[in-house]
Amino acid sequence: MAEDDTRDFADFSARLAERAEQLPKRLRQVAHFAREHPDDIALGTAASVAENAGVQASTLVRFAKTLGYAGFSDLQQVFLTRLKQRFPDYRQRVALLRAGPGEGSLSGPLLNGFADAASLSIDRLRSSANPTLIDEAIEILAGAEIIHLVAARRLFPVTVYLAYAFGNLGQRCALLDHVGQLGREQIALAGPRDAVLAVSYTPYAPATVDLTTIAAQRGNPVVAITDSPSSPLARLATVRLDVEEADHGAFRSLAATFALAMTLAVGTAERKGRE
Repeated sequence: MAEDDTRDFADFSARLAERAEQLPKRLRQVAHFAREHPDDIALGTAASVAENAGVQASTLVRFAKTLGYAGFSDLQQVFLTRLKQRFPDYRQRVALLRAGPGEGSLSGPLLNGFADAASLSIDRLRSSANPTLIDEAIEILAGAEIIHLVAARRLFPVTVYLAYAFGNLGQRCALLDHVGQLGREQIALAGPRDAVLAVSYTPYAPATVDLTTIAAQRGNPVVAITDSPSSPLARLATVRLDVEEADHGAFRSLAATFALAMTLAVGTAERKGRE
């Protein structure tokens, strides 16, 4: 198989469609998982993908080779390339905005576009938020001795705000900044009465997933703010709160995320005040 072919998701889909009916049961199981959770294939390890798909790791290798790939890692590159194409880097995003129609000042359309994306994100949150789940999340956070805040990359400011808000509201918290790659040592300080509040959206930050996994395995309850039931945080969460942020020019809003974060912070303080 040519190098370009092995990196093309459309080619993978075509090959799978040709062979789908002839695949053994376990390989059909992998095919179904790949269709439903392509981001998990892109970002997971062979062991985690196999576990989530309900098969052995060797089955993933057999699936890949059946479709003409050298192995699972080779197939995984197809899914990773697809994911990167969906989320271009920042220079590409700015270029897309510059390529938009119209003459004159760019600031007006930019402001309107980002404001519209923020408004749409808030509207989506209003319509999709589950008050029962939010109440459950607040109950967990209010009952924690210390809340450990976990996020990375563009979502790190959300946990910085939460650290500020919780601190001013009298709730003990610990912001995991992962400076010096010390995230594992930081999360290791979580006690048995502590909780974790983790935030991660596609493409999920490996550090966030890794640190949240450590806490969950130790028995700490996890409140996860994420974007999909297929998020790697979903299987770790005691309570999962999904947020769908709109974007403008591939720059995604954080308006709904901050609104939800403020709700959790103030709701936790109000709950503790009742006690």
